[in-house]
Order: sequence, then C-alpha cells, then structure tokens
Amino acid sequence: MTTPTNLRLDDQLCFALYAATNQITRAYRPLLESIGLTYPQYLVMLVLWESDGRPIGDIAGRLQLTPHALSPMVARLKKAGLVHRRVDGGDGRVVNVALTEKGRALEFDASRAQYDVVDQTGLCGEDLGDLRDTLHSLVLRMSVESS
Repeated sequence: MTTPTNLRLDDQLCFALYAATNQITRAYRPLLESIGLTYPQYLVMLVLWESDGRPIGDIAGRLQLTPHALSPMVARLKKAGLVHRRVDGGDGRVVNVALTEKGRALEFDASRAQYDVVDQTGLCGEDLGDLRDTLHSLVLRMSVESS
C-alpha cells in the first residue's frame, strides 16, 4: 500500500516548522544556560526589554500564552532576581511585572546569544527578514482564521 502524497513527513509544513523550532531552541539552550535563562524565560525577558513594566496578561498575550501558563515562568524569574511583581493598586486582579537592575543588565548578554544563533542559521539581511516576516504573517493569518 502506498502513502498518499500529502501524508509524507517531508511534505508537511507542521514538521518543517517543528524541526526548525527544535534546531533554533537547541542552538539557544547552551547560550541561555550560561546567563541563567531557559528559552521560555528568555521570551518573557524579550517582552520586558522591549517594554518594561507590563501586566502579566499583556506579556502572555504578546507570547500567545495564557496568563496561567506564564505565571510559573515569572515566579522563577522573580526568584532569580530578574523581575519583580506588583499588584496594580487600581485593580487588584492585575499583576504588573517589571525588570530589576539585574534583569536589565542581562539584556546585553542575551543579545550576544541572539547574534550567535542568527549566525548559526546562515541567514542574513533580507533572507532572515523575509523568513521572519513570512512566519509572522502565517501566525497572524492562522490567528484570524481561528477566531
């Protein structure tokens, strides 16, 4: 019996994205470990380096996670002294997350890790930007379709 053409592993977009994601996160792992971050924690820190002092719900939305999924990561970042959490005085249900001095200082080392990983991809300039834009567009299209 032959496999239908559309069910071949190498023809699957989902597998190509999965395999690429695994390679990228594997490349980041040792670089981030050296500065005390996991990849998911790095993503949280990226959001805060971009715009510090945000509600946990905003950070979760930016990362396309639920606030409940993000809370344990924020707790570990707090324990590491990289962020602090404060309950919003106007709305006790809102928890704001902000960088500490130690968290701000980590940005430079994290940027070096990011440059190293980009270098490992062999992509540069326009090719890197085009791939990133295509993937962002894909996420946006699929988010709109699933709404």
